[in-house]
Amino acid sequence: MGLESRIKPISYLKANAAEVLRELNEGAEPLVITQNGEAKAVLQDAASYYRMQETLALLKLLALAKENIAAGKVKPIEGLLERITGERPADA
Repeated sequence: MGLESRIKPISYLKANAAEVLRELNEGAEPLVITQNGEAKAVLQDAASYYRMQETLALLKLLALAKENIAAGKVKPIEGLLERITGERPADA
């Protein structure tokens, strides 16, 4: 199914809301809703939305980690236990 078939006017959504929701919950691609010929919203099922939010959160963490590495705000893993607890490891 091409993207063109997933762009619908708001009047289509109003007339076919139940069917649209059924299709989305069965795995259909998100639906772009237009108003006066302009894209105004994207409708997708809740499970896909939550997965996308989790993915974005992970990508943000990776970007922050990359920034911290570039800024030299990281420390080596060696000595981590001592830094956390203030104790020396038993095998040291």
